[in-house]
Amino acid sequence: MKIAVIPARGGSKRIPRKNVRPFHGRPMIAWPIAAALETGLFDHVVVSTDDPDIAETAIAAGATAPFLRPADLADDFTGVIPVIKHAMRAMEAETGAPAELVCAIYATAPFLSAADIARGHDALRAAPQQDYAISVTPFAFPVQRALKAVHSESGPGLAPMYPEFIRSRSQDLEEAFHDAAQFFWCRPKALEAEAPVFSPRSIPITIAPERVQDIDTEYDWRRAELMFQALRADDADAAQR
Repeated sequence: MKIAVIPARGGSKRIPRKNVRPFHGRPMIAWPIAAALETGLFDHVVVSTDDPDIAETAIAAGATAPFLRPADLADDFTGVIPVIKHAMRAMEAETGAPAELVCAIYATAPFLSAADIARGHDALRAAPQQDYAISVTPFAFPVQRALKAVHSESGPGLAPMYPEFIRSRSQDLEEAFHDAAQFFWCRPKALEAEAPVFSPRSIPITIAPERVQDIDTEYDWRRAELMFQALRADDADAAQR
């Protein structure tokens, strides 16, 4: 079976209740649930949460929440891999069927598309030696030209993070990526071994930068709302052409 697992802990500190907070007419978590269901790839779209209210919201959006996550997997320090592994094992025990592939989907990913999830699925299926397929996006500016704050005898100042690259042309520098925080597909054996997600055994699935936004602060939330509104306007314009 193929399982989508959406981790959604109840104890968000910087944006309280962000997983169920309304975002453009739906609870935030309803957007990635809808994208997962739209793919038609999954036997189960499961929300892993320690919060009954989140579970109820997820079920109303079309997902399942057949268990509540144990407290030792719901603190501020638990990584995502143990949470996904717990959900996979719980679903295997409940259904009696082994997992073929598992897709971790982030609860605050309103820009997630069914097409991108499907691209990750197809990429991992086509590369049986790989463990993961993960959403990434390019940095907007070459990371090799990064600056850092320093303090000298003359006062506060700046210095290049990588002095060897400071005079290099942008087009001559290797492109760098960061986690798009939308999804990653994984093989059960990689989950069981808790293999590292960022490794040569992970396939990058590139997401356009205008469809990527971390949502950890109120500023992030407002920025995401404006981006979402702009993308909807672009889609409406394209449909009228």
